[in-house]
Amino acid sequence: MSTELALRCAWVTRDPEYIEYHDRQWGRPVRDGRELFAKLCLDGQQAGLSWITILKRTPGYYRAFADFDPVAISAFGEADVERLMQDTGIIRNRLKVASIIKNARAYLAMEAEGVDFVDFLWDFVGGAPIVNLRQGSGDIPATSAESDAMSKALKKRGFTFVGSTICYAFMQAVGMVNDHLVSCPCHAACQADWSPAP
Repeated sequence: MSTELALRCAWVTRDPEYIEYHDRQWGRPVRDGRELFAKLCLDGQQAGLSWITILKRTPGYYRAFADFDPVAISAFGEADVERLMQDTGIIRNRLKVASIIKNARAYLAMEAEGVDFVDFLWDFVGGAPIVNLRQGSGDIPATSAESDAMSKALKKRGFTFVGSTICYAFMQAVGMVNDHLVSCPCHAACQADWSPAP
């Protein structure tokens, strides 16, 4: 095993796509509403599956769900659901397909109320990343008080597939929580990437 691979977080395999995701995306702070919406939906698709399964289908999801444009998705009807159930580029689970449509409508309802999706989500971590000092994979929890609160609030807003475990994975992915191991070069890189909202 190369030194570089050994330093990365333990969950990273030798799969080049997984390495790229770990090094360039996971844990990097995201402050774009549409990107946050897409990542939240994709994390929901992971329920019961490994993340690599969803990662390899991510281009298929962007194609199938109109680049995660909430306005376009919110207009999907039963015919679209049936079409998506035949799409081999995504996970063909009716509840999961329907959840993205429901989530798009919930997102737009928040927007119509004047609720900023970015601020709404980042408020659960006080507006800045929670920087953890994890020594090993065994130190990383599946949920937190913040993910519990986020899950409850999102469900109240009409989102689905947003349990606390999904929310915690989402928070890790979009840099609300820095759970790279301290030995991983990306731990410091993610901190360096953070810039507060203007």
